[in-house]
Amino acid sequence: MTSTKKQRLIGVDVARGLALIGMMAIHILPEADDNFEPTLSWTLFAGRSAGLFALLAGVSLTFTSGGRTPLKGRPLTAAKWALAVRALIIMSIGLLIALLNPPAAIILAYYGMLFLMAIPLLGFGPRVLAAAALGFAVLGPIFMQAVRGSLPTLDGYDPSFATLVTDPAATISDLFVGGSYPAIPWMAYICAGLALGRLDLRSHALQVRMAVGGLGLATGSWLLSELLLGPFGGRTHLLESTPWMGAKGIRDVQIWGPDSWAPDPTLPTTSGWWLTILSPYSSTPLELLNTIGIAVMVLGAVLLVASKAATAFMPLATMGGMTLTLYSAHLVALSTGFLLDRPGVAMAMHTFAAALFAVIWRNVTAGKQGPLEGLVSRASNRARQRVLGSGVPAAKPGNPAADSLPGPAPEPKHNAREGAVTSAGTDRPGGAQ
Repeated sequence: MTSTKKQRLIGVDVARGLALIGMMAIHILPEADDNFEPTLSWTLFAGRSAGLFALLAGVSLTFTSGGRTPLKGRPLTAAKWALAVRALIIMSIGLLIALLNPPAAIILAYYGMLFLMAIPLLGFGPRVLAAAALGFAVLGPIFMQAVRGSLPTLDGYDPSFATLVTDPAATISDLFVGGSYPAIPWMAYICAGLALGRLDLRSHALQVRMAVGGLGLATGSWLLSELLLGPFGGRTHLLESTPWMGAKGIRDVQIWGPDSWAPDPTLPTTSGWWLTILSPYSSTPLELLNTIGIAVMVLGAVLLVASKAATAFMPLATMGGMTLTLYSAHLVALSTGFLLDRPGVAMAMHTFAAALFAVIWRNVTAGKQGPLEGLVSRASNRARQRVLGSGVPAAKPGNPAADSLPGPAPEPKHNAREGAVTSAGTDRPGGAQ
């Protein structure tokens, strides 16, 4: 029982569309209600939408590096150079948008750093990648907490071209360990996505295992956090290490995130017990594992459902096919402050505008990539082609390897000549990315 390639790709695009809407909701809608309790949008999407985005980025990387069979030799080298170019362009877009200072944490520069860190991993199979995901999830936060106190920081500001010039050390430090989406612990999402992408995502049985296994991982990590903070005395230790916070403060940190009560936007370093909380965006081991579990569950469920109702999900899938363009436009619109005093109306307008643009662009351009996706694709394909040489046909414009943020692409086909790679056509909404 397998789904078709078309169905699989639509499912991944739908998941990306959901992640995009979730991140918009976190940026626009209020965190708390009139009773100072978390809103439904915060409860559903805080940390989870960004985590799903990052996991899907890892999935996308496998489609440009051999799919289920990792590339080797010169084709692998070409894929690495293409990814390096892709990473630098996406990072540059993020650093440029940050100059506008939108009221949101911008993930693009961190994505670029994550992609650069993923380059050495492109040649590995699912077992090594799954082990790497576990290693980054457990050891990454420990390393982050150990070194962050001694490193410079941007004090909550997003990395931008301005900070790269005026304070390069703090900018690099934030990209790796101190910012909103620190690359070292967040590599857990990329590695998990890479591991999934090396499997047969067309398999109905795998989709079911992803949905069930993801739910199990999310539940297990939540239960372990509750045990460590409760019966094992974690909350008591945190109160002793930060007496100024109080019991309610500890609770609120778990619900809202470290920036709500801590003296800075990052996780406090006063006690190792902070690493046991599940606070959104805290990048603790259990929060990373919990969010990975939820992301895997959502992806598995969406793959199952989208294969049965592809037409119904086409608007979401179309949005998911050009998330780099839509996410960037969303941030630019946020920077104007337009209608942000009416969050419900603003959220509706951002969502409607994104869907409308995606559908119109898809139909007017006969399924070509979004504007920024096309820019990234052309540049990364040129880098790939320079390594492969003139003997291998380049990907057709509008149908290149995956260079959107993040997303699937046609799995490369091996040429009999020296294992060279060409890009196969794809049957996804809006054409290839």
